[in-house]
Amino acid sequence: MFAAVDLGSNSFRLHVGKHDGDTIRVLKSMREPIRLAAGLDAHGDLTAAAMETALVCLRNFAAVLAAYKLDAVRVVATSTLRVAGNAQAFLPAAEAAIGYPIEIISGEEEGRLIYMGVSNSLAAPLERRLVIDIGGGSTELILGRGPDIERVESFSVGTVKQSLSFFVGGRVDAASYEAAILSARSHFEDAAPPYQAGNWSVAYGSSGTVRAIAEIIAKNGLGDGVLNAAGLDALRRRFIAFGQVARIDMPGLRPDRAGTIIGGLAILIALVRELGIDAVTPVEAGLRMGVMWDLYLRSMKRDRRELAVAGMGERFHVDQARAAFVAQQASALFVQLKPSGDALARLLHWCALLHEIGLVVSQTGYHKHAAYLIENADLPGFTAREQKLMARLMLAQKGNLRKVADALPEPDFAKAVLALRMAILLMHARMETGAGELRLRMKNRIELDIRRSVLAGHPTLAFWIEKEQECWDEVDVDFSVRAIA
Repeated sequence: MFAAVDLGSNSFRLHVGKHDGDTIRVLKSMREPIRLAAGLDAHGDLTAAAMETALVCLRNFAAVLAAYKLDAVRVVATSTLRVAGNAQAFLPAAEAAIGYPIEIISGEEEGRLIYMGVSNSLAAPLERRLVIDIGGGSTELILGRGPDIERVESFSVGTVKQSLSFFVGGRVDAASYEAAILSARSHFEDAAPPYQAGNWSVAYGSSGTVRAIAEIIAKNGLGDGVLNAAGLDALRRRFIAFGQVARIDMPGLRPDRAGTIIGGLAILIALVRELGIDAVTPVEAGLRMGVMWDLYLRSMKRDRRELAVAGMGERFHVDQARAAFVAQQASALFVQLKPSGDALARLLHWCALLHEIGLVVSQTGYHKHAAYLIENADLPGFTAREQKLMARLMLAQKGNLRKVADALPEPDFAKAVLALRMAILLMHARMETGAGELRLRMKNRIELDIRRSVLAGHPTLAFWIEKEQECWDEVDVDFSVRAIA
């Protein structure tokens, strides 16, 4: 049983689901209209009131989650927490409220998860499709065939900003709508060609905004009931006729949603015009369903992060033999060091596989280039937090350790650094350790036991170990070496 929590710009949502045959069956669903994006002040920070509203919701979600026996829970935050200046200061309280880590995902990763949810709900493995998700703070376009994503982009235009910026004071008129539509088109026009009609057979709308607009059109007999240009324009004219958001009263539209639906409609009209879309098919699945599918695939050892690492290694022309050697040695040494948990084991393995990607930039300081690439790359399946941690490991793979001294008091991180550095050291010395040839321990100090025969057979090994001792001495960690028979 899995749970997905989506901290969106407009609403916080929760799904609890269970894998059942070829589907994930939703057992519990919740939605709270937090309006987080509207809680950003003039400086781009979340207001105290917005944060408190969010925390109350998260505590309620925590109580719901506690009622289920869950195999895995994933909490993802999207556009507003990506841009809020004080997001990092807010996260500890938010994580304490819900009881799980919160991952601020990139727009591209949001799009990939949305597509994963949509594709797994459709029985059309060869269909070329466009998926549109209009959220409170951003809009994602994803192009794919069956389960495979071909292109994904996130655009910083969403229902909340569009509504607040163009329908000031809740006034709805023709000029405001045309301005909102043109503004939205300006976000998409440069990237539009790959997504235009002719590159796909069916366009799907996965967001609550698209589904709500389709329901309003159908229940009010607007156009022919299909989500197309005629129906969208008929709804636009009906909104204009009301004149004010507060006066909008239509079957299928809850009063609390009118203020953001007007902006969402402008974005959808802009996309239909810019991309030449004849019709949009609403679909129930989206981000939360994609998160649950991702959790299920990880439980089946089919982790998208493996593919991302392999793809990055290929893209940056990593020497596969050297990478595999370092990854094997680093993992084995990390086990010897007896970490308190396995949270860092996979990240260490992936860092070892990619440790030389910085060479594509320069031989000099390649570890710095590798750290930058890892932290800033678009890596499917990885969270920003994971990439930052991997970047720190990459930075620490060689040279002085003062640059990561603030993180070394964390025992497992220090052990991961030591394991990675020692694995690279062994690679440089062209030494593959066998059972009993090398024993490594780390508590308050580092202790290395190594056979005399190994030192004799690898002339440069003593030199590399001495340099490593000096590096650890600079951060006040004693590193003793003992030659054994």
